[in-house]
Amino acid sequence: MTLNSNLLAPHTPTSREELWRFTPLAKLRGLHDLDVALSSRVSLGTSQTQAGVTLTIVDSLDAPQTSTTDDLVSMRVRELATKVLRVEISANTEVSAPIFLTRSVESLDPEVSRTEIRLGANSRATIVVENIGSMTLAEEIEIHLETGSNLTFVSLQEWENDAVHLGHHHAIIGKDATFTSTVITLGGTLVRLLPTVEYAGAGASAELSGIYFATSGQHLEHRIHVDHNLAHAKSRVNYKGALSGDKARTVWFGDVYIRANAEGTDTYEVNRNLLLSDGARADSVPNLEIETGEIVGAGHASTTGRFDDEQLFYLESRGIPANIARQLVIRGFFLEIVSKLGLPEIEERVMNRIEAELEKASV
Repeated sequence: MTLNSNLLAPHTPTSREELWRFTPLAKLRGLHDLDVALSSRVSLGTSQTQAGVTLTIVDSLDAPQTSTTDDLVSMRVRELATKVLRVEISANTEVSAPIFLTRSVESLDPEVSRTEIRLGANSRATIVVENIGSMTLAEEIEIHLETGSNLTFVSLQEWENDAVHLGHHHAIIGKDATFTSTVITLGGTLVRLLPTVEYAGAGASAELSGIYFATSGQHLEHRIHVDHNLAHAKSRVNYKGALSGDKARTVWFGDVYIRANAEGTDTYEVNRNLLLSDGARADSVPNLEIETGEIVGAGHASTTGRFDDEQLFYLESRGIPANIARQLVIRGFFLEIVSKLGLPEIEERVMNRIEAELEKASV
C-alpha cells in the first residue's frame, strides 16, 4: 500500500528491498542514488492551443503534492523538481481534440520532471504524453479529477533503446468521475512505471490498461497500485505483455487494497504475458488485500505462456506465411487494449512499432 513518505528516511534503494528486488539498479544511471546530482527541467510541452485548456509553468512551492508515496525515486523528484508543468481543464468544458504533450530530448544526463493535470467539475478531455528520443528521466505526474469529470490518459514510451525512465503516475478521482489510463511501453533499455490510484468520492471509476513489448536486453517494469480508500468505487486493471529475445525481462505487480470502510467496491485485475522465445522472462504478481466483505466483487488473474502453436498452424494451413501468421496472432493479442484508445493514428502507430520490434527480434 502507499505509505506516508515522512515515515521513510531518505536513502539509496538496494536490491534487498522488496520494492526494488526485481530492478537492475546498476542500469539506473544514478536516478535512485542520493550521491548523484539530478538536474530539474520541465521537459514536456505542446504547441496546441484549445479553448478551456491552460498550460502554465509554476514554482514547485505553488504545487504541493496532495498524495503520499513510499517510492524513493518519487521522493527525489518531489525534493529536486523546482518547476512544475500544470495542465488545467476548465469546469464544464469538453475538449474535442486530444491534447498531446511531447517530450523529445536528446540528452542522457539524469534529470527530474513534475507535471500536474487538473480537470474541473464535469469536464472531459484526452491527454497523450509522448516520450520519445534518448533520456535519463525520473518523473512524477499527478492527476486530479473533480466531480463528474472524465479523463482519458495515454502514456506512450517510445524511447530509443538507450533511454532510462522511472515514472510515477498518480490519479485522485473525485465523485462520479472517470479515469481511463493506457500505458504503452515499447522502447528504452530500462523503464519502471508506477500507475497508482486513490478515490475522493463515491461513484468514482478507474480503468487502467497497458501493453508492453520487451526485446533482448530490455527491462520493462510496471507496478500498479489501486487504493480503494472509500465506499462505492470501481476499478479494472488489464495489462498485456510480450517478450522476445535473450534476457528480455518484464515485471508486473498489481496491488489492489480494499480498506475496511470501502463497502460496495467493484474491482478486477488481470495480467497476461506471451513468451515468444527462449531466454525471455516475465514476472507477474497480482495481489488483493481485502478488509471488508461488503463488496460487489474482487478478483484477479495472471497467465504467462508460450506462443500458441495451434493458432499459428491454423493460419499457416490457410496459406499465410509463418512470419505474417505470427504478426497476426500478436496483433490480435494486443488489439483488445489498443483498439479501445479511440485514437486511430495512435493505434496504427503503436501496432507498426510492435511489428517493427518483431522484425528486429526475428520472431
